[in-house]
Amino acid sequence: MFIGQHPSSLNKNNRVNIPASYAMLLDEGAVITQGFDRNIQVYTKAAFSEIAIIVRRLNLADPLARALQRMLLGNASLLKINAAGAINLPTGLKEYAGLEAKIVLVGQGDFFEIWSQAMWDPQEISIKDAETNSRRFAHMNLSRF
Repeated sequence: MFIGQHPSSLNKNNRVNIPASYAMLLDEGAVITQGFDRNIQVYTKAAFSEIAIIVRRLNLADPLARALQRMLLGNASLLKINAAGAINLPTGLKEYAGLEAKIVLVGQGDFFEIWSQAMWDPQEISIKDAETNSRRFAHMNLSRF
């Protein structure tokens, strides 16, 4: 499972080193695509296949379904991890997310996100606001039983 926050850096060749715990999960390759929040999402091939099945089953007559397909499937690329545990980011996705030298990798269970440090900072402030969190998430049933 992809968990935790991992500060990293993007070099001039659009290459980023990923944590060893993430690299282990991506040993059979990965899929990278546009995220929902001005970020990038990286999935295992199996996890992305599950999402692709769901997205492809949506009603093509629905403009929102087509937009979602374009966003997730149309911007997706296969990734390989090199021997040093690094991945190369597609230029278009790098530009979409506004990635510069300082980036943050954020685990999301079945995938991880890549954020520019500048875009991540407000997100982190928001999710650390305990008072707001208790109101914002109160309607969600997070109990196991």
